[in-house]
Amino acid sequence: MSAFGRKNGAGGMKPGARPTFGVAKAMHGGDAPHPGKRADSQFPPLPDDEAKERAPAAPSSSTSDPLDPMARLTDRANAVVEGPAEATGFEASVHNIKEQVLPRLLERVDPEAAATLTKDELSEEFRPIIMEVLAELKVTLNRREQFALEKVLIDELLGFGPLEELLNDADVSDIMINGPEQTYIEKKGKLQLAPIRFRDEQHLFQIAQRIVNQVGRRVDQTTPLADARLKDGSRVNVIVPPLSLKGTAISIRKFSEKPITIDMLKNFGSMSEKMATALKIAGACRMNIVISGGTGSGKTTMLNALSKMIDPGERVLTIEDAAELRLQQPHWLPLETRPPNLEGQGAITIGDLVKNALRMRPDRIILGEIRGAECFDLLAAMNTGHDGSMCTLHANSPRECLGRMENMILMGDIKIPKEAISRQIAESVDLIVQVKRLRDGSRRTTNITEVIGMEGDVIVTQELFKFEYLDESEDGKILGEFRASGLRPYTLEKARQFGFDQTYLEACL
Repeated sequence: MSAFGRKNGAGGMKPGARPTFGVAKAMHGGDAPHPGKRADSQFPPLPDDEAKERAPAAPSSSTSDPLDPMARLTDRANAVVEGPAEATGFEASVHNIKEQVLPRLLERVDPEAAATLTKDELSEEFRPIIMEVLAELKVTLNRREQFALEKVLIDELLGFGPLEELLNDADVSDIMINGPEQTYIEKKGKLQLAPIRFRDEQHLFQIAQRIVNQVGRRVDQTTPLADARLKDGSRVNVIVPPLSLKGTAISIRKFSEKPITIDMLKNFGSMSEKMATALKIAGACRMNIVISGGTGSGKTTMLNALSKMIDPGERVLTIEDAAELRLQQPHWLPLETRPPNLEGQGAITIGDLVKNALRMRPDRIILGEIRGAECFDLLAAMNTGHDGSMCTLHANSPRECLGRMENMILMGDIKIPKEAISRQIAESVDLIVQVKRLRDGSRRTTNITEVIGMEGDVIVTQELFKFEYLDESEDGKILGEFRASGLRPYTLEKARQFGFDQTYLEACL
């Protein structure tokens, strides 16, 4: 039985009747205009496009050497700010027809019944109804245009609207929506404007609610912040007015469908052969590792890659605010925090989950990111027989990472002196892996540092590897080299217990 009704009246079509399309012209895409196209055609070229074709090319504003630093600053000061990207040609034409078809389509659809169907089933149900609506509007489409219109309409009703195109693009790693009229994407480490727009703020807000509702969370004026995830594991952050002044803002961090390994990071140029060997041994020998770096530097990717080195026989628990880690182990149990309800009750924090995880017989505990007093609970786990635990945190260098860990513990209600906290960190953490996103968009492992112990009230560290900046190429790529310090690693004893001492020593020298 069909889940869709038919509108009563003259708009309805008799079964088997051929739709009458009148004398409307076929829709032509802007990227392949027909010769001799009249100004009164169904989709005339956009005025901006015609003006661009007639206007002569503007001379370059800068005739100076592009490698001159001051010339680059001058060009940046005189640059014109780009406006929101506009869809043109075929995409603009499909968008215009969608705006006409969608209201009439909703009149013929039972939303509750439609929600029970898959996208393929919905396409089959939609096809005759869309043809019926197009006949009413006296619009005729070719086969390519019909498929494009069906996809756009189904994405609007069951998916995430204009976002679907970006989510399906494997080259896009980040999506940043700054209100309904401006969307940026990251490709190969560089930001650029995306050619999508939302109808209005209400349209964007509905899509944001659809995303967070999938994981049992909510976003509205009373709770204007929300962390969520998509079905493919992508991380989502939503912030809505009144906190966001440009309208609803959505940030999506996409992750590769294919699991990233340490060898792949080495081939990408993120680290050297010796660094890759040292990290593999550190992951296999149950060293306690803290991955430090800035936003978008690749901390989660590094943590996922290190997890590949964990023995398949070990029980691993991961604890996160929004589950985004995808470990490559058979015995892996992910845990996720819970926000408070409308009355402000019932919240389950990372600290609560860490305490509970200690009763679940874990071999390793992995925290997606530590931001507060739960750092002390993680250190306690590292010191109570759960070697090989890992976490990520935001810091600019290994030394700042240690300072942040001290400060996060002091932020809590634990009344212990700073010297005791520093000693706990020095006894718990074995390695700090510093990752960084450079200005050319590349991500590098810039430091691998050992935590040796205490000297007075100062935590003593030893640098095993470091990335040193050398120069910049003509196309803006950062040139540098990974250098080993040549020091005997303090963690060699842990490697010896697993039989990797000789290989580990050769990698570090």
